[in-house]
Amino acid sequence: MNPRRLGRNLPIPLLIIVALGLVAVTLSSPSGLGPTTSTATTADPVLPEQPPLPRKQRVPVLTKTVDTASIDSGPGTRVALRQLVVATDAEDFGLAAWKSVLDGIGTPYDVLLARTERLDAGRLVRPDGVGRYNAILLTNNALLYANNGSYHSAFDAPQWKALWDYEREFQVRQVALNTFPGQTPEDYCLRPVREGAVGTKPEMASITGNRMFDYLKDDARIPITQSYLYRARLGCTAEPLLKVGDDIVGVISKAPDGRERAAVTFSLGPDAVSTKLLGPGLVRWATKGVFVGEQRYWFGVDVDDWFSSTLRMRADGTQDVYRLTGTEAAEVANQQKKARQNHPLAKDFTLNLPYNASKFHARARCGDDTAETLSSYTKCLADEFRWINHTSTHPQMNDTSYERSHTEIRRNLNDAAIGGLKVPHNILKTPEYSGLGVYNPDPLSPDPPTDYGLGGSNKEMLRAASDLGVRYVQGNMSFAGHRPSCSNCGIYHPLQPNVFVVPDWPTNIAFEAVTPEEQTALYNAEYGEHTYDAIVKGEAEVALGHVMSGSAYVHTLHQGNLHQYATGKSLAFDWIDAVLAGYSSYYRVPLKNTDWTTLANYVENRTAHFAQLTQDAIWNRVTNAVTYTPKNHGSLFITGIETREATEGDQKGPDEAEIYGSDAISRVGVTAGQAVTLTASPRP
Repeated sequence: MNPRRLGRNLPIPLLIIVALGLVAVTLSSPSGLGPTTSTATTADPVLPEQPPLPRKQRVPVLTKTVDTASIDSGPGTRVALRQLVVATDAEDFGLAAWKSVLDGIGTPYDVLLARTERLDAGRLVRPDGVGRYNAILLTNNALLYANNGSYHSAFDAPQWKALWDYEREFQVRQVALNTFPGQTPEDYCLRPVREGAVGTKPEMASITGNRMFDYLKDDARIPITQSYLYRARLGCTAEPLLKVGDDIVGVISKAPDGRERAAVTFSLGPDAVSTKLLGPGLVRWATKGVFVGEQRYWFGVDVDDWFSSTLRMRADGTQDVYRLTGTEAAEVANQQKKARQNHPLAKDFTLNLPYNASKFHARARCGDDTAETLSSYTKCLADEFRWINHTSTHPQMNDTSYERSHTEIRRNLNDAAIGGLKVPHNILKTPEYSGLGVYNPDPLSPDPPTDYGLGGSNKEMLRAASDLGVRYVQGNMSFAGHRPSCSNCGIYHPLQPNVFVVPDWPTNIAFEAVTPEEQTALYNAEYGEHTYDAIVKGEAEVALGHVMSGSAYVHTLHQGNLHQYATGKSLAFDWIDAVLAGYSSYYRVPLKNTDWTTLANYVENRTAHFAQLTQDAIWNRVTNAVTYTPKNHGSLFITGIETREATEGDQKGPDEAEIYGSDAISRVGVTAGQAVTLTASPRP
């Protein structure tokens, strides 16, 4: 992603007078208020009403009985909720694919490199008789590697026997990628038809009806690209999973000893669309749907600099400034409504609007006769969007004083409160992510900023934000210093630990562009010749990749991108609709879109979740009890646990659950040293 797409704050001429979408109104300038005059006092802010967090609808079922070895019903009864990935070596292509899926889910796993590490019963079973793994994930069915022009298995016969004995005794399923249709080292009931490399032109796979992928549409087409594909037919009794034309490319089969195995007959890479689409279902099947972690799909969009003005770069290279008009704001609300209607899986989609209120006439009324139409229209539309504090005048905050920082944050909240905008005061998005350690030492230099890490942040800005109740600040995934070490996690700021950094995804929809011609000129200046349609398609595919990987982070656009360049058309919604259409072509589960406080809480809980993964939850297959004893306070996400409807008493507790598609996803609050026992609800 290109980190240069940043917002600006520049003056702009008076806006023209126009009419509001569904209700025609005449607007004129309220007495005493100029276009750059804040209506708020500089006294202590009138803090806005805090939007409440959603009520919990479900919670996990907790039991008082702790699962112990005393209720063990024999060998193979208990397994840890941890996966084992077996690869040939660290360069194995399939290893990166499995890791991308498992890291996205947030589930614990170990890796065995078969060429250098030996597998035996001790690697698979703990001294107390607990199986170390509840799923075996192979990078290819035979663990083959090339040596002197021929291929050899990295496992010898005793190692394969140890693995299969474990899978049989502990009823553990196995999934293999890149499976060759044959009978060595074991028979998956696949027989070869033909094989060959697949380049950038995809081979399209279809789902044959098995519920392994029930989060996908029945008619979803899975693109296989940059891969090696074996086409097969069935040679014995097995259940097809995937087909390319009439050829089978995925299968579930049962070994003669009763072991259950699944395989796909093509290679997968960590960033492949096929990996993102199929990986979660393969893991869910392998674990029988009971695993630590969770997989959901999110899409949120920030449109920065509402009320402000931004640089406009015309297609001929001349510069101007741009500010949204009131009627355009009304049309944005209409486009948002149409997006929900056209894409039912995104029925909750709502824009987040980081705003700069120095030009907001907060005491204007909806329908006032005013030349400052954006303020009046915003009063009419206030409940259509979500509002985020983006500071009052949009200053660079890399070296602002405590007093200046405090005033910028406080005044923006004060204006919002007077104007009736409901703004969470615990969220702050600084202008251009400034003050967070990424800047050019020479403010006048056109060179890209330097990433000094969060340790290079503006301490005074952070202190002012904290004193005003800011709990979460937004970062940028373009900057290495803002990137968390785990999926959907954040970073406790090293200079202000009570402030938590939640990153955004930038986009290459240019902040200076308000028309397709301008977007095309700016994009092509960096990336070569592309049509506008190709740019939208490509940038939507990038964002869709984030969504498909389960990323909860929002994507960022800017106010000029909402300009109505034609009736009902804007750069922002051209791109948004393309992302939503892409998602809807694959999935049947809802696309989550939450307010920023809920999102930040989720990211903080995911961060706490990853801190728990050094300890294993143990599943007793006879009693279905899942027991976890944490070393630290925190929370844990777990899928496949029985849930119940939440009561009033559950609203203040840490536990919560959601039925997402056909999965029960729970978050359980844990206390160091105190065992928690839940009831598993395995899938067939």
